[in-house]
Amino acid sequence: MGTLVCVMAHPDDDAYGIAGSVALLRDDPAFRFVMVHATDGGAGDIREGFPATRETLGAVRRGETAAAWRAVGRVPDRHEWLGYPDGELANVSFEELSGRVEAILAEERATVVPTFGPDGIFGHPDHITIGAATDAAFLRLVERGQSSLKRLCHGIIPESVFSRWNSQRLKMGLRPFDPTAMYHMRGVPDEEVDITIDTSPVSKRVVAGLLEHRSQHHVIIDDPTDVERWERIVTREWWSIAWPDYEGPMLAGLFEALPDGE
Repeated sequence: MGTLVCVMAHPDDDAYGIAGSVALLRDDPAFRFVMVHATDGGAGDIREGFPATRETLGAVRRGETAAAWRAVGRVPDRHEWLGYPDGELANVSFEELSGRVEAILAEERATVVPTFGPDGIFGHPDHITIGAATDAAFLRLVERGQSSLKRLCHGIIPESVFSRWNSQRLKMGLRPFDPTAMYHMRGVPDEEVDITIDTSPVSKRVVAGLLEHRSQHHVIIDDPTDVERWERIVTREWWSIAWPDYEGPMLAGLFEALPDGE
């Protein structure tokens, strides 16, 4: 086991992306969990009637994130909010952003670092930017000899799953995802998947966390009241291994079969 440092762009990115893995590991005394958010999501959509303003939404979403991790059953041992403006990460100095992530990875002697890959899963510029900054930070530390680093992972959706979900959406009368459109989910070739995690034993915990993100229910899922459907959706997490090169069998966990050595 070791230290997981998850680097995401917005509150609720983690609620879908990593909550299942954290819930599975929650009782392991050798597991340390560090959460890094680049923004507080303050530019997110505010649905009619929700008690938040443009000035207060960021604080609301920070509170929702804290409540979500309590609901999952494992709060971060350290939670860093980098404080950048939501929707504007691409305009931030890349050197500054990657440098701040690098400092946290170094301080924590991170073992496994999950973040976004080049597709950002939804093509969101903030997702893509923080993923690239995290990659750069990780690889600089590797070059400098930080031996604690064992694995850099990118969250992904397999193309086969993406296609199945889109077919289901059409049958339900919902608009399918357009992988060429901004903020729409996109899939990656199935052969790029290195880690498939069965999160069904903790799907109720994952949804309990998602339910705490009340300000964003209308953009997270079509019907937040259909908890059973939500629990079915979150029964898997998929990751590609961005570092080191990996060509082995499908892994079942972020810490499985880590390279040997300190």
